[in-house]
Amino acid sequence: MSFIAPGIQWVALTPLLTIMGAGVLGVLVEAFVKRGPRRLVQVILALGAISVALVAVVWRYTEVLANGPITIFDNSLKEDVPALVAQAILLIIAFIGVLVIADRTETGEGAFVASAATRPGSEEESDATEAGLVQSEVYPLVLFSLLGMLVFTSASSLVTLFVALEVLSLPLYVLTGLARRRRLLSQEASLKYFLLGAFSSAVMLFGITLLYGYSGSFAFADIQAAAPNMLQMDALLFGGTLMVLVGLLFKVGAAPFHAWTPDVYQGAPTPVTGFMAAATKTAAFAAMLRFVYVAVPATAWDIAPIMWVIIGLTMAAGTFVGIVQTNVKRMLAYSSVAHAGFVLLGVFAMVASSIPATMFYLLAYGIATVGAFGVITLVRERDPQGHITAEATELSQWAGLGKKSPRLAAAMTIFLLSFAGIPLTAGFIGKLTVFTAAVEGGLWWLVVLAVLFSAATAYFYVRLIILMYFTEPEDEGTVVVVESEGLTSVAIGLAAIVTVALGILPGPILDFVGRAAQYLP
Repeated sequence: MSFIAPGIQWVALTPLLTIMGAGVLGVLVEAFVKRGPRRLVQVILALGAISVALVAVVWRYTEVLANGPITIFDNSLKEDVPALVAQAILLIIAFIGVLVIADRTETGEGAFVASAATRPGSEEESDATEAGLVQSEVYPLVLFSLLGMLVFTSASSLVTLFVALEVLSLPLYVLTGLARRRRLLSQEASLKYFLLGAFSSAVMLFGITLLYGYSGSFAFADIQAAAPNMLQMDALLFGGTLMVLVGLLFKVGAAPFHAWTPDVYQGAPTPVTGFMAAATKTAAFAAMLRFVYVAVPATAWDIAPIMWVIIGLTMAAGTFVGIVQTNVKRMLAYSSVAHAGFVLLGVFAMVASSIPATMFYLLAYGIATVGAFGVITLVRERDPQGHITAEATELSQWAGLGKKSPRLAAAMTIFLLSFAGIPLTAGFIGKLTVFTAAVEGGLWWLVVLAVLFSAATAYFYVRLIILMYFTEPEDEGTVVVVESEGLTSVAIGLAAIVTVALGILPGPILDFVGRAAQYLP
């Protein structure tokens, strides 16, 4: 028996290989580059790799449009327009996110603990902080997580889907526990995220085995092809589909699988929260689109009632619980839950227009999310001795921010208005396209609910705007806006400009993502 090596289109893997190679180089940098220049080398390497990968994605996009999609690794990966559009969105979000992650305040502190192995409050922690140690390992961790996200969007096999899920998740579990301030809260969030993530992965793996037992294959195309011929085994198909969706619904933060979202968003280092909130949701929704539309379209009507309940519950949970939040990060966490419900409308509309609509929504939401959490990193508390400490995350602490920093408050206002779906912002175009696709798919009654919930979520966005501009602070000196090296300001500026530009001139991007339905079923 002779072994025949599979043909591999290596050129189609250029974006993935670029990010993977940079991640491996980042590990070597940690081992061989001196502590002084190490952080700068890691930042340049990460931003450079993401930029090169984005150029490669655009190049591959033009090639696929000209020559058609490519199947890689015996139908494990698919290079097509939907995958490349999602990868481009992820790389744009990652570039802006790494700018925020890499920044330091005027005090010389980053968002990450000096030594993650030290016990909070211990003498060893104090020694590591005084010695100026830097956790520059965060950059290869971010790159490896990004690699998993890129694979997630193009996975056309259940095995590849599961491996990509673990590759993107494991670095995030570590990054969540690396906050410089409020370390116990950060470590608690990391543990909760890990435990709930492990449970959801186990459920997904069980679903994968059921689908394999149903079709005899892990490939999405084979599962779809088996549906007309396996009429006596619908229970396996139905159960497996639901279990795989549970793993994906956990990653997008949909109710009732959203329990990790507020705790992790609050406890993680704020730059990581922004990256995770935007990029993980984008990757998971892109994977969900491919799974639903390519692997199991035959079960669409069977699972529809369950998904309608989940969509309604997700929008309701994000809206009603978000209204009563007094912490900015938890408020944005429940906001993300509500947005997950809106995006699920597009995913399960089951019409061709829902795919590009979902992609545009993810871009609009992701850019504004990274920008909003970037703003939070610069609003800090000051103790009675005048030392700048952790982020000021209580809503009451944001009173009067419009006077302290008009530009920062203006940027945050743009992001909040985009979340609310106000015209002339990207969020308005995103909601309009998704709701239109859902109406086309016959979900008009869910769209009515979505519009009502969207109007209700505007309350807690407007509440923060009123605090920033029309409320006097209780204690003027306890909250300050810190200066930084400038990377966060660049990220916030880019995010604000893109958010407004997509709201005023969405045409080119709508055309770009509009072809995302071209090669899905």
